[in-house]
Parts: sequence; C-alpha cells; structure tokens
Amino acid sequence: MRIVDLKATVLDKTLHNAIIVRVDTDEGISGYGEAHGLKEPILSLKRFVIGEDPTNVERVMLKIRHRGGYKPWGSAVSAVEMALWDIAGKAAGLPVYKLLGGKVRDKVRVYCDCGAGVPLEPGGSPYTPEAYAEKARRRLRLPQKFTIFKFDIGLHGRQLYSVPGGVLEAEGTYPDRGHATEVGLKAEIECVKAIKEVLGDKVGLALDCGPGQTLPAAIRLAKALEPFNVMWAEDLLQGDYSPFTDVEAYKILTQSTSTPTLTGEHIYLRYGFRDLIEKRAVSIVAPDVMDVGGIAETKFIAELADLYGVLIAPHSLGLPISFMANVHAAAAMPKNFIAFEFHMADNPWWEDIIKGVEKPLIKDGYAAIPDKPGLGFELNEKEVRKHLAEGEKYFE
Repeated sequence: MRIVDLKATVLDKTLHNAIIVRVDTDEGISGYGEAHGLKEPILSLKRFVIGEDPTNVERVMLKIRHRGGYKPWGSAVSAVEMALWDIAGKAAGLPVYKLLGGKVRDKVRVYCDCGAGVPLEPGGSPYTPEAYAEKARRRLRLPQKFTIFKFDIGLHGRQLYSVPGGVLEAEGTYPDRGHATEVGLKAEIECVKAIKEVLGDKVGLALDCGPGQTLPAAIRLAKALEPFNVMWAEDLLQGDYSPFTDVEAYKILTQSTSTPTLTGEHIYLRYGFRDLIEKRAVSIVAPDVMDVGGIAETKFIAELADLYGVLIAPHSLGLPISFMANVHAAAAMPKNFIAFEFHMADNPWWEDIIKGVEKPLIKDGYAAIPDKPGLGFELNEKEVRKHLAEGEKYFE
C-alpha cells in the first residue's frame, strides 16, 4: 500500500474553520485527520509522504515531524498522523486503540467547556457571578450529563477585563499577560463561588484562567481557590498559543498551592512536556491531539506523566474527527487519565459531520469506544458540504 494523495478542506466559522485532512492510498483506503489554522502547511507535507506505506506510521512521521512546532505549527503534522492511524487500522481490520496496546478502560470520560456566563438580559454582561451561575444551571440540564465542567475566568474569556481596575498591563490581545489587582482577584473568586453554589460537590469544576497572569497574581489566585476544591486551574502563566513554557515558574506556582495546576495545549511533541513532567512543574498536563503531534504522541505523554504521578486531561476543540482520535488515545492511556475536553455543547449538528458510529457520541458524561477498524467512523460528505467555508471545494 502506498500514499497517492494528501488533500484538505476548510469548514466555516461555526466550526471554527476546522480543516479536514484526507490521505488517499493506491488500494482505495483513505484516512482522515483534523487540523486548524491554514491549509497551506498541510498541503506542503504532500511531497514528503507520497509513495510511503501509510501503515508504517512512525517511518512516515520521521519524515515530517520536524516540520511542526508550538501551536499552531504542529497542527498539520498532527492531522496527517491521525489519518495514517486511521488507514493503518482499516488495513489491519482493527480499531486504532488496538494498535496502541488495547483498552485500559471501556469508556472515556469527557468534560464540557462552558466558557463564561450567560447574560441575564439583552446586552447584559456574561461576566457577573449571576451570569456564571445561570450558565452552570443550563449546563447541568444538558442531555450528555457531564460530570466535569470547565469555566473561563481571569484573562481567558475576558472576565478580568470586565472588572474596572481588575488587571494591570493586560491590553486585550491574545495571548495576553497582566497582573490581577485585589479588586480583580475578588471578582474572580466571586464568580467561582457562584458556580460552586450551583454545581455543589457532586460535579467537578475546572477553571481556565489564561494565559497568562504574572506569577505573584497566579499564586494568589491558586491559593484563594483552595477552599473550592476545583479540579484544576489552567494556563495561569502560559498556555494557548504561547510560544514557550516557563517550567521553573510553573514549578514555583505548583509548589505554592494545593490547587491542581494544568497546562500544555500549546506544546508540540513529548520533548516539550519532558521538563514539565520530570520536574513535576504542573499537576496535570493537557496535550491537544491536533497540536502535539497526533494520537501516539498523546498516549506517549500520558505514559511519561504516569511515571511521575502527573495526571492528564487532554485539551480538544474541534470536529468529531479529533474527538474520535482522543477517544482512541484515551482508551489506551494509563490510569492517570481524567477526561478530555468537549467544546461543542451549543452546536446541535456537530456530530452529524460523521456517520457509522453510535450516537449520541456522549452519554452520561462518557464517550463509547468504537470497535470498527481505524478511527471507527465514516465522513458524512453531504453534511460536510453544507458547512464548507466560502469558496472552498470538497477535497478538490
């Protein structure tokens, strides 16, 4: 079997301009992956993979892995890797998780990203404690029955920007950096208190906090969160789209609080996680299968983290393609796995992008692990065509 083509198609803004990648072979088997960013970096990999045997996943990856980098530059490589595993599984007649070592768990926990609050009146603020509480009440009513919710506070989701005098130096760019004041800190905590009063102690609460606050502000926030027993405080220093990770600063932060710390969605490859894990600089790592280098890379990071008592909760924002990639990776991870992220609770047709799988994709807070070959789904061409970006053609 040989690779004969590499194609990509971009979807519209309602799906965050996600890019579906297809790798074609001379035996009629195609594999799918998912990327974000630009189409050109994906197509630039075509000349390196044409003629290769896609079932030799690692051999192909050795030719292209060095062409990725910190988010968003690792996305093209990650998408191709997903597609290669999809082909390899289909060719072998096995689901991808079997090729990764087999199941550790029979279903995979998924957590729900909630963003900020919901305005209580037209034109109202989504950043008041009451707005956060109302969003929590609505999320509890979701049919997926999630057991973990994540809300945005601080510089993520612009909550701190809504507080007059709440932050110094931050300018509203992204990723930003600023120093939360006493007023800002109190506003952050009031929002968390409102959410917890709704969720209670039966549902987990995680917080996305940046990037990125200064180290002193991050320490104060993490310590102030301790009475609430949150699942984690995410990206307090660096995170999404940051071009580096200050491991020593994260270590100081983590050692200063009992609040679990998390970062990693911006990091490319296992090498980017090595110091974070070996120095126990964070409590939880959060690689994104679309940015870190793919499925096998994500599982490797879970195994490395497990050696050091570090947990893993993969980040995810995308289509059912990357969702299924996460399911297979998580199925084979060690017992340090918590849950992976789901961002599309407000999109009623999100899962229609794929077919041939058990639906709904999330039941009682978990995703089922498909036993069909490859990633276990078929692309729904009719639905994809309905959501192509303006001027985009379907793999043409």
